[in-house]
Parts: sequence; C-alpha cells; structure tokens
Amino acid sequence: MCGIALVLGEGAEREQALFASMLAAISPRGEVDEVLHDDAALLGTSRLRIVDREHAVQPWTSEDGRWALCFNGEVFNHGDLRTQLHAEGRRTRSESDTEVVLETVLAWGEDALLRMRGEFAFALIERDSRRVFLARDPVGVKPLYWAHAGGRLHVASEVKALVPLGVRVHEVPPGHCGWAAPDSPPDLHPYIDLYRLGEGQPELADVDEAAAAVRTTLTDAVRIRVDTDLRVGVVLSGGLDSSLTLLLVRELHPDCVAFTVGAEGSEDLAYARRLTADLGVEHVVVPVRPRELGLGDVREAMRVSELTEYGDIINAVVSQRLFAAVHEAGVKVVLTGDGSDELFGGYAMYHRIGDADRRRLFLHKIAHLSRTELQRVDRTSMGHRVEARVPFLDVTMLDLAMRIPQELKHRDGYEKWIVRHAFADVLPDYVQARHKNPMSHSSGLHERIRLFRPLFPRLYRSLGYDCAAPLQRDFSEVLREHDYDLDAAVDAARTPRDLTPAEHARDLAGALRWNLASLVRRPARTTGP
Repeated sequence: MCGIALVLGEGAEREQALFASMLAAISPRGEVDEVLHDDAALLGTSRLRIVDREHAVQPWTSEDGRWALCFNGEVFNHGDLRTQLHAEGRRTRSESDTEVVLETVLAWGEDALLRMRGEFAFALIERDSRRVFLARDPVGVKPLYWAHAGGRLHVASEVKALVPLGVRVHEVPPGHCGWAAPDSPPDLHPYIDLYRLGEGQPELADVDEAAAAVRTTLTDAVRIRVDTDLRVGVVLSGGLDSSLTLLLVRELHPDCVAFTVGAEGSEDLAYARRLTADLGVEHVVVPVRPRELGLGDVREAMRVSELTEYGDIINAVVSQRLFAAVHEAGVKVVLTGDGSDELFGGYAMYHRIGDADRRRLFLHKIAHLSRTELQRVDRTSMGHRVEARVPFLDVTMLDLAMRIPQELKHRDGYEKWIVRHAFADVLPDYVQARHKNPMSHSSGLHERIRLFRPLFPRLYRSLGYDCAAPLQRDFSEVLREHDYDLDAAVDAARTPRDLTPAEHARDLAGALRWNLASLVRRPARTTGP
C-alpha cells in the first residue's frame, strides 16, 4: 500500500514546493518516499513495503523507460497474472504486484482491471506525452483524486494533498478508469457497473447452495489476503463479521493477532476477550476511557479521515486509537469485517424499506462505500502505516451477495442469516447469537464523541475539505426522514444538507444527559457475554 502524488504538465518543475507539500500530506501512508522528476512531470509515492519489499521501488518504470506507474494498493492474484504474462512472452523483473499492474495494463489494456483481484488505485504515465491512465478498484477500497490548476493536472491519494491548490477537487469514482492529459480533465468511464452486480445470473434461493457458495467464496477471499510472510492482524469487535474473519485467518495463516478497542465494560471487549481466549489467539486490547476523548481527538480524526457524514466521523475517532495501537505493535497488515453489513443486510434500513426497493438499496450502499465506511478504514489505517484488507468486499463476494435473496439475508429475527448459517459449525454460539451493534456504540465511546458533533461543521470548514464535498447528514437519516422512500431519499441526497441548528441543539442535549448520568453511574463490571 502507498500514497501517490503527481503533477503533470509544462512548467511542473516550478511547482517543487507544492509537490513537496503534496508528498508530505500523503507520507503517513508509507515508510519511504520515492520520487521521479523531469521538466514536465513530478511523480512521487510514499511506499508501505509489503510485497517484494526490496525491489518494488516506485514510481515503477517500464523496461524501455516509456511508462511510469504510481500505484497504491495490492493485487492479490499477481502471481497468477504474472504466469499469464510469461505465457504470452512478456518479461518481468521482480516479484511485485506493482510491476504486474503496469505490464498487464500494457498487455491487455482496460481488460486487465477485470482480471485483478485486489484493492487498488493507480496512475500510469506515458512519459513522452504526459498522458496518464487513471484507475480505481471496483468498490473503491483505495482512493484517488484529481484537480486542475495552472494548466497542469494534479493527482493524489487524499484530498488533503490537493487542498492547497484552492480549486475544486474531484474523485475518481469506484470501478472507473480513463485517460487524462495535463490540459484536459480525465475522460473517465466505468469498467464495471456496481448497479448491475449479479445481473443476468441465477438467483441462489436454495439454502444449502447459497451457504456453500458463501463459505467457499469468503474463505478464498481471506486466503488470498493472508498470502504474506508478515504477521497478520485482525480488527476484532467480537461481532459476527470480525469473529468470522479471525477464525478464517487463524486457519489460513500461521501467525495472527487480534486487536480490539473499547471502554472497559463495553460489549466489544467482553465478546472479543472470550473469543480470543477460546481460540488461543494473542489479543491486544486498546482500552479507551470515554473521558479521555476530547476535541483534539475529534479534529485529528476528521483531518485524517476527510469524511463527510457524522456517523462515519464518530467511528473514525475510535478507529484512530485502534490503528495507532496496531502500528505500535509492529503489524503492517490487518483484515477487517467491513462490507458484510452492506452485502448481507446488517442495517435496520434494509428491513424497513419496501421489498421492491431493497435490492436497489443494497446496490446504492455498495456504490457509496468508497466515501463512507471504506474511506474511514483507508484513511485511519494508512494514516498509521497499516494496510487494512477487506475480504467481504472481494469482487467475487460482491457478485455472490447480489444473487442471494433477501429472505436468506434476514431470517428468524437475525440479520446476515446466511453468513451465520454457512459457518454454523465453526462459529461459537455466543457469536452466532450476537446481533449487529454499530462500532462506536458497541465500543462504549459513541456518546462521548457525540458531545462534539455541533462543532463538526466548523472543524470541517477549517480543514478546507469542502473543496471536494460538503459535510452532510448521514444517508440513513435522509432515508428515515423520507419514510424509507428510496427514490425520494436518493433525490434529496443529490443536494447534500447539513444538520440544522435545532437538530444540533437536540443532539447536544441528549449527549449531555448521557454523559452527566455516566458520572454518577457505578462502573460496570467486565464480564463475559
């Protein structure tokens, strides 16, 4: 994983100071900064060394020097793709997935993107013409942004690197690619349509068939993500998704460790401690007392995460503490259970919306993960030089989930029922029986952070991130306001709207009541579930 920064166009060499600030902004994403300069191109990466650590130096150049690649992410099937390249007579000089990305795009063009199983964003530069090919993974696990200023094209992994330009910043959407030139905006188009996932394929309505497919597909998605000689961490809340991820990582990798963040007495710590003890897995607990979290923590989480919705920002405060501890432990690769709720109906909104709109809601949530849940995971992990991998969002899982009917996703009073059923023989009963509880709530930290929500708009504006997107109310709130009419909610969300002063006041009053009451409550004992 890396951060990337580029300035392309005549006179680029005069922007050395700006380029240095761009590279500094994305430097926390890696361990070493690597650059390639000429008169009309400034290319840089901040590289987190994971695959072929000694040789995969970036920007990676083709053997003839014509092409240069700035790459962020991992392509987990790079070994298979390299074998295919060799069969076609193409040479490679390393064992890195970085080189495979460059060579497969040169060999197969845009079709290479559909052969990659990974989480990636990259810029491939034709050095003579300064044209650049931009691409992002299907669901947007890895970020990519661009802006035009001074007749030059600027590209970076994070918004904060482009804020100093003082111009509009644009996102390369998930599953999109296209060519750009220094003097014209990128001509981007989808190479995969997230709104047509599973379309034209048979529905998996049979319970046994669906369960077998979920088990096989998820196990394989985890397998390719633990193919490393490094120690692998798992972000463990003790809920269904993270517990299942830990069970599979423990089975497929010889050296794993679990990390859990939360207040003493919280649900997450209790469940996670019980599971790791039962499995005999090393467990790093990141205890956080609610009163330890202050405005500085909120501002830093907002600065790092660049998030635009309130709920995601609150979760980012918790994630910041977690990934700082992962880095401190010397772990560079972790797996998370993110994405399962969006695929298999983990949120209450899925059960309140009309049957005719449910599939469209699933697809809407998946298509917007790149700026919500996945953005939180990417920024807060990479900001601490940790690579977070998300097996539930492997492209094979995305396609499978859209072929499984709602009645298998919510059944017998349980969300994500088919996932529980698929792994019923290996999941402990207490994990199978645990219902979904949002991250900041189950960690016991939500209400403390909620105290600062009225200050979010001012903090957000001070960071300059409104050059890319405004701060706005959570889509779940918009949907509820429109009585779960999806068309009305989507239409309303096209014009993002912040919370009103009255809503902030009511929110603050509720948070104050909870925090004052907590001062007189006796501390809860830490017990198992």
